Amino acid sequence: MYQILCGCNSLTLHQETKQSAKKHSAKQPKALFSVSKKGRQILVSKSYFETQTLKNMNTQAPTFKNEAALWFEGLQTRICDAIAAADGKATFGVDAWQREGGGGGKTRILQDGAILEKAGVGFSAVWGKAPEKMLQALHLEPADFFASGVSIVMHPRSPRVPIIHMNVRYFEMSNGVYWFGGGIDLTPHYIAPEDAIWFHEQLAQVCNRFDIGYYPKFKNWADDYFFLKHRNETRGIGGIFFDHLKEDATHSKTQIWEFVQAVGEAFAPIYSHLMLKNKDLPFGEKEKHWQMVRRGRYVEFNLVYDKGTKFGLDTNGRTESILMSMPPMAQWLYNYQPEDDAEAQNTLSLLKKGVNWLERDTKKSHSLV
Repeated sequence: MYQILCGCNSLTLHQETKQSAKKHSAKQPKALFSVSKKGRQILVSKSYFETQTLKNMNTQAPTFKNEAALWFEGLQTRICDAIAAADGKATFGVDAWQREGGGGGKTRILQDGAILEKAGVGFSAVWGKAPEKMLQALHLEPADFFASGVSIVMHPRSPRVPIIHMNVRYFEMSNGVYWFGGGIDLTPHYIAPEDAIWFHEQLAQVCNRFDIGYYPKFKNWADDYFFLKHRNETRGIGGIFFDHLKEDATHSKTQIWEFVQAVGEAFAPIYSHLMLKNKDLPFGEKEKHWQMVRRGRYVEFNLVYDKGTKFGLDTNGRTESILMSMPPMAQWLYNYQPEDDAEAQNTLSLLKKGVNWLERDTKKSHSLV
């Protein structure tokens, strides 16, 4: 299997070995990569990647590719541990896979939790000859590629807890082309302004540590990307989205990498806070019904507009990994209008581009990131 990370979700193109998709219990998985302090030599665990899987990658040199893969895998573990602790009931199982051409990854899924109905956290580190369809989709010249990253979608039980998505990624070609991408966005079933304000404040604080212009630029990018044209509404309250970030006159590669890392590390404290804050708020059948309708909108975006999902399905990708982001249940009703639900009507009025959540607050919220 190989995962090409671009757009909203990872692009999952799969050629799976017969033994690669073992389902593991909640037992803590071993690291795919480890780095010795002496000489920073890469050591490979045989739990998921057999040593011969790395034959196309130089494992002796302390390359940035190795550093990125190691960090992304560690991020997956840290996020799964933190979110499982916040949920308090379920844990993340492991579906490990290998790509015949080089690399592999782990898809970790939590289901039937106390707060989360379904949550997926995917990690991949893959490399090899770039397929023609990838080159065409990304407008690249023929060369070998390397891609690594983490992609996340979480669907809660309660309509009072929002859906969340995050992706952080690194892509590199053997001809020297490289870039970073990623972002976080929130999709509340019911928009609570205080939560929306707080969420955007956390993202702005992360961005401002690196560039005061990042938040407004990446917030607008998210508004444009997470937009359902056929519904004329945003998927949720947005967040930040960025792609093709690379060294320029004002940002070194190291600085951009540190920004991507900060975005990744912000996920667990942000979502744990929103989970615990809203999990006990009351709801009834009316709210559950609205939740199913809004989940339907989420599915529409992922299947119609998301670049990663579309590309993966168009190129015979591994369906389970591609559709990790889908909710366990959703609903579509013809011409549905929430006439008896004032909260739902207010939510619809806020599903538009250009809402400045930072200006809606007159107080400074406590930062968790």
